[in-house]
Amino acid sequence: MRLLKRLDIYLLKTFLGFFLAALAVCLFILLMQFTWRWLEELISKGVEGAVLMQFFFYTSLTLIPMALPLALLLGSLLTFGSIGENRELLAMKAAGISLLRIMRPLFCIVVLLSIGSFFFQNNVFPVATRQLAVLLWSMRQKNPEMDIPQGRFYNAIPGYNLFVEHKNSETGMLYNVMIYSQSGNYQDTEITLSDSALLQSTADKKNLKLTLFRGERFKNLNSQSGSMMKANVPYMRETFLHEEVLIPFDTNLDMMSGSAFSHNAQTKSLQNIVVGIDSLNQRIDSTGHATYDMALRGPMNRSLNVGKGDSLALLKRAHDRLPFDSLMNTLSQEQRGNVLKHMQNVVAQQKAEYEFRSLVSEEDNRMLRVHKIEWNKKFTLSVACILFFFIGAPLGAIIGKGGLGIPTIVSVIIFIAYYLVNNSGEKMARSGNMEIVIGVWISSCIMAPFGLWLTRKANSDSAMFNAEAYRRFFMRLFGLRETRKLNPKDVIIYDPDYDTLPRRMESLSERVLRYARRKRLKRTPNYLKLFFAYHTDTEIQEISRELEALVSEMHNSRDHAIIGLLNEIPTLSTTAHTRPFNNRRRNIAAGILLPVGLFFYFRIWRYRLRLARDTQQITRIFKHIIRRIKDKGHGSSSEK
Repeated sequence: MRLLKRLDIYLLKTFLGFFLAALAVCLFILLMQFTWRWLEELISKGVEGAVLMQFFFYTSLTLIPMALPLALLLGSLLTFGSIGENRELLAMKAAGISLLRIMRPLFCIVVLLSIGSFFFQNNVFPVATRQLAVLLWSMRQKNPEMDIPQGRFYNAIPGYNLFVEHKNSETGMLYNVMIYSQSGNYQDTEITLSDSALLQSTADKKNLKLTLFRGERFKNLNSQSGSMMKANVPYMRETFLHEEVLIPFDTNLDMMSGSAFSHNAQTKSLQNIVVGIDSLNQRIDSTGHATYDMALRGPMNRSLNVGKGDSLALLKRAHDRLPFDSLMNTLSQEQRGNVLKHMQNVVAQQKAEYEFRSLVSEEDNRMLRVHKIEWNKKFTLSVACILFFFIGAPLGAIIGKGGLGIPTIVSVIIFIAYYLVNNSGEKMARSGNMEIVIGVWISSCIMAPFGLWLTRKANSDSAMFNAEAYRRFFMRLFGLRETRKLNPKDVIIYDPDYDTLPRRMESLSERVLRYARRKRLKRTPNYLKLFFAYHTDTEIQEISRELEALVSEMHNSRDHAIIGLLNEIPTLSTTAHTRPFNNRRRNIAAGILLPVGLFFYFRIWRYRLRLARDTQQITRIFKHIIRRIKDKGHGSSSEK
């Protein structure tokens, strides 16, 4: 028995063609979206072609895990939509092949792609992410004069901190410049104020030439150690009109070492993430133990080492309050001030220590959450490939439309919904507001039942995407109805019985008017009878059947005026004016729930008023038709 049949081979060829095309399109769109964020860096830095190729290559590798689920969704939608539009899917089902059997060979390919996606994320993705980070960092270091912002400090040049109030992008001139430069430690800070300046790279790309125009320079002449409280500090002040400063700075694109980004969770494989989690847990535990030990040695600790003494007496003494007020009163004013100042220093020192430890602990906890999120993401994106296949394949079979129209729109909507839920869950998990497993897997948990439901609907040939069914539903919901669209027939076999039609129409008109008077359609209906004591209105059903029989017979007329009058006859709703539901229990429940009951009550009242107008319109149109028949002399007697 052959492992793959011709049908399987045909489906595989069709699917792989659509999948590869969808993957290329999705990857290109995501690449352009990512490149747009770095477009200014790429243009302003004058990056060489080889570096650009590396940028696009590494970026494409990092975007493949995100593009793969979307490509599988779009590819499966296009595949089953195409074979459904060409009636091939209908032929397969007519031959006794179920949808699950048709999906089986494609499912095997999707499983292999999911496994390959996992190994790609575990082995290739971390390396590509690290290399891309190195490349972007090195690009930002090239030509720093292009990066100087307006209205805030810029410290990318070692030893210098620049503030520029305004910058001319075309000429490169900087206006109202303030420069803090340090040749050694903070004691040797030099401040330079300049009306304008120009920062350029030298020809050998080894230095930066800073040209200053009309400014002043300030610098302290002695060390400031221990002299911050002095009133007179000697300093140097220099005024200049034009000055050039040469700053050592290699602006050639030099790739830094990738070890600087090794702490990032995205640059680690699954095994390295586990090692990183263990290290972070150990660091968090050690920080907690150190904080606990510091608290034990602090002044607020009142624990006593009982030893062999009287334990009850020591315990009582530990819980007794110390007479601080009495002790403070025994001290002199100067001693009291020294004690208060000392305690303030102790409290400030302890507060600063705890705040620092809190920041360290908070950062470690954040890094721990990030590592756990990345560990779970190694699996979620692979699982998403399978989930999107079970969404795209049955959805394509239900829609039955190929091409890049409806399938593309549906794919984008589903993927955007998944992306928003996934990003929201990850953000809440990263901030600690949600459990990490729930935050990372919530999007998959939502998509899994949706895919199962779609597969079940498609396997049972559900018409859930039948536009006509949805149109009828909304027309019933909003109380709309279809108008008659009767056209004259080209071939008429039997003419209407014009001799009996006037009498039958007059009889039906009288019956309709009697029904409207007896049912009192223009009056407000009884709330209790509508919801709790409903009886089927068989009379209006018989009137509707008789009316449609007359319309069907008169449609055989050759008189176009009569056909036009027939189109004005309304179609009667035989149940909308009597009850909201066909089920008795639902009617009772709607009547008990007063807001729901009032909504249906006024809706039914509206239908009763419309039915009253319909009875009058039927009577009026019937009179016109009867007059038309008599005026034109239709009928056998007139023909004789």
